[in-house]
Amino acid sequence: MGPQGRVTGITVRDVRFPTSLEQHGSDAMHRDPDYSAAYVEVRTDACGGLSGFGLTFTLGRGNEIVVCAVRAVSDLVVGEQLERIFEDFGSFYHRLANDGQLRWVGPEKGVIHLAVAAVLNALWDLWARLEGKPLWKLLSDMEPEQLVSCIDFSYITDALTRAEALEILRKGRVGREARESQLMESGFPAYTTSCAWLGYPDAELRQRCTEALQDGWTRFKVKVGSSLEDDERRCHIIRDVIGPDRTLMLDANQRWDVLEAVEWTQKLARFRPLWIEEPTSPDDVLGHKYISQALSALGIGVATGEQCQNRVVFKQLLQAKALQFCQVDTCRLGGIPEILAVLLMACKFQVPVCPHAGGVGLCELAQHISMFDFLSVSTSLENRVCEYVDHLHEHFVFPVRIHKAAYMPPMEPGYSTEMREDSLQDFEFPGGRVWRELASSGKHSVAAAVTEGGS
Repeated sequence: MGPQGRVTGITVRDVRFPTSLEQHGSDAMHRDPDYSAAYVEVRTDACGGLSGFGLTFTLGRGNEIVVCAVRAVSDLVVGEQLERIFEDFGSFYHRLANDGQLRWVGPEKGVIHLAVAAVLNALWDLWARLEGKPLWKLLSDMEPEQLVSCIDFSYITDALTRAEALEILRKGRVGREARESQLMESGFPAYTTSCAWLGYPDAELRQRCTEALQDGWTRFKVKVGSSLEDDERRCHIIRDVIGPDRTLMLDANQRWDVLEAVEWTQKLARFRPLWIEEPTSPDDVLGHKYISQALSALGIGVATGEQCQNRVVFKQLLQAKALQFCQVDTCRLGGIPEILAVLLMACKFQVPVCPHAGGVGLCELAQHISMFDFLSVSTSLENRVCEYVDHLHEHFVFPVRIHKAAYMPPMEPGYSTEMREDSLQDFEFPGGRVWRELASSGKHSVAAAVTEGGS
């Protein structure tokens, strides 16, 4: 018998951090991001009123639209029995993501899918709390049949059938205890993006890379795509600091057309990058295929997924051999049901999963995905690494723990998504303390504009 009780209410808060003031998160397409979250609490009458917490990530303006979408989606969840949700999560996901009216503003993509992700992330946090396990452990302890019941196989059976998913998961149980011991001892390998945001001046770039190297980091990602001259100079600085043997990745954040992506990356090939990330439109499957084929002789892979809309686009990228590194995003996809589908497809097509993380809470979420993938799906660490960005973790009740450039397994029950109440009070937009102070000082254009508009 599953968890007893029902969903009694869902609240959502617009939480934003003024990261644009110091150029944290800046890249060739997003010059002034304010890391933000539509932050959800799912309340229940189970276990004396247990709640689950979830979020979806944005870059500031527009977060209020996601908040509205969460409220619309929430109407489909409040009053639901927990047992009905958890006993057949795949069907529940399908009902939620394919509501006959809401799906018109999707379907399964864009703002409505971000909202679905926020609510589902909260429900999986709740489930893990009810079971008294961290999410990675909850998933890895599940029987293959139960995991498969959580997946909506709509539109992907030409790439992955239920039978194939079951076979992968059954094979994944072999040696799981030894892998879990390894994970507990050494953690899951990470790479850092914190050193090389596009808006950082050269001196700060060099300093941050030097400090990261001293802290044990061996894998570094640099933002590119604004100016070839700047990219060459900045890549030279990083290579000079980290040396020839450590790993360098490039991230263009969708900046280029297809032919431009090939030409630009070829000119940066002398810095020996492992991959070029998001070289073009995230929806352009054939463009990614062309870029992958053009760069293969140089030993440069294509990585994408940060803004890949759903399992169907991932399916096509994998079928077309258009990517060499699969970067699932825990807030772009429709929660664990869709993430499970992508992990299993990537395993079948032998493409390593290297989740996108960073932002607000993405590291806290993504660590669970990487750990479960290693324990129960891929069963390998070869070419697998999870992104890490050293921003805003202090606002979470259970922040990530990094040791020797690796994510150490979280042991607290849940999905690591609960934020501190004092942080919510300070950064809720537009009335939180920090935003009121920015508005009065005129130091932030969005805060000032809201005040002038009387909001």
